[in-house]
Amino acid sequence: MLELLNSIDTTLFLFFNVTLSNPMTDVIMPIITSDMLLRILYGLAMIGLLWKGDARLRWLVLFSGFALLVADQTASHFLKPLIARPRPCHIMSNINLLVNCGAGFALPSSHATNAFAQAALFSLAIKNTRWYLWAFASLIALSRVFVGVHYPFDILGGAIVGTVAGVAVAYGFEFFEGRRKWFPVKGNPTI
Repeated sequence: MLELLNSIDTTLFLFFNVTLSNPMTDVIMPIITSDMLLRILYGLAMIGLLWKGDARLRWLVLFSGFALLVADQTASHFLKPLIARPRPCHIMSNINLLVNCGAGFALPSSHATNAFAQAALFSLAIKNTRWYLWAFASLIALSRVFVGVHYPFDILGGAIVGTVAGVAVAYGFEFFEGRRKWFPVKGNPTI
């Protein structure tokens, strides 16, 4: 059974990474998956919420950081060493490797985990952003296959772990929202 799943995963990886490879994806996907760009976008979004958001959104920024911490630590420091699956760029030749392969393990993809944790949290807290967030998280996850550093099942695993983490933190945020009177904002104790 594991051999069949691995065969399917490898076939899907080669389809996305090699067959669908073209000059446009070879330029766009490394940009989408760039750690620096994602950090900047996340930072700008959080600054925007702190600056223009109401008290609820400002608290959500704090919970967003917590969701990121939970998701990333679960994926990178617990599941990856436990599963110890090598990245495709470590074991396959003749792939379209567009970024540094990285030294770590593959399953689950931390990029996918973090993106889906944020998508789950914010889409539950801010309903009208749901489709944009899930589409952006999916694009980030898929970019990891296009650049050659993750199998499709790695991003699926990351999506599951991230969604669970994001939903758990969202429920924690909802609980906090009901108890927020314990943390009054100066000048308006009922916010």
